[in-house]
Amino acid sequence: MMRWFVPNRTTIRQGLLAFIGLAGLLAQPFAAADLMLHPTRLVFEKNQRAAQLDLINNGNETATYRIHLANRRMSETGEFSSADSPAPGEQFADGMLRYSPRQVTLAPGAGQVVRIMLRKPAGLAPGEYRSHLMFERVAEARAQTSIEERSRDPESTLEIRLTPLIGVSIPLIVRHGQTSAVATISNVELLHPTNGQPAMVAFELRRSGNRSVYGDLAVTFTPGKGAEQRIASAGGVAVYTPNPLRRIKMQLQSGVAPAHGTLRVVYRGRPEEGGKVLAEAVIQIP
Repeated sequence: MMRWFVPNRTTIRQGLLAFIGLAGLLAQPFAAADLMLHPTRLVFEKNQRAAQLDLINNGNETATYRIHLANRRMSETGEFSSADSPAPGEQFADGMLRYSPRQVTLAPGAGQVVRIMLRKPAGLAPGEYRSHLMFERVAEARAQTSIEERSRDPESTLEIRLTPLIGVSIPLIVRHGQTSAVATISNVELLHPTNGQPAMVAFELRRSGNRSVYGDLAVTFTPGKGAEQRIASAGGVAVYTPNPLRRIKMQLQSGVAPAHGTLRVVYRGRPEEGGKVLAEAVIQIP
């Protein structure tokens, strides 16, 4: 994946820098090139009708981003793809959301607030609805000789320059009526190093109910005679509706080779949501 209330812009920027640094250690980064976003997901619950998102250009060049809504689907291994129409049990939120502005141009160090409004239709069925807000980098026009002008000069050569355009998306989630979910962890397996591959822990994070689950994963190991130690972690891990599970592999810290002890996988809610244990599983390593 490509790298993605303002009482004091400097304070927000410093906080975002620290957040992005932490996110890089725990999970996928939340920056697209030099664009930083906060928060990295928005959830509308109860009677909430408005929210805002803070953007900051942390790069050295002025950049323009086009903003639009898109529907995306998560696979069992966590990859996203475009979704043209809802699958069974899948509900999109794009028809209920409005946002402004539609495009931003940010000088280095500059910020912009994107405001998002929710309008629920009458008779909306209970459940969770999700779409994604996309930020796509717009190519900058650069003055240069045109193809026609170059073609008149037999000594000239045609230069083709490819500039990668980077984008990022964040989920916008609308929960209506009574929603709940239960998470479980199953089929935990320790994968020993093979053919140059590091040791890993593989398992299934399962979800049931009418809403997604979202939290942080931690893998710990306790030897037969010794203290518990954390050997792997990942932050901001979700299983979105309607998916019943997500297949996960987590690389263990370098040099760790669990043996003769207890391996524990714990899934917790985010700290800002109380950090409650949502699911855990334990296996014995001979």
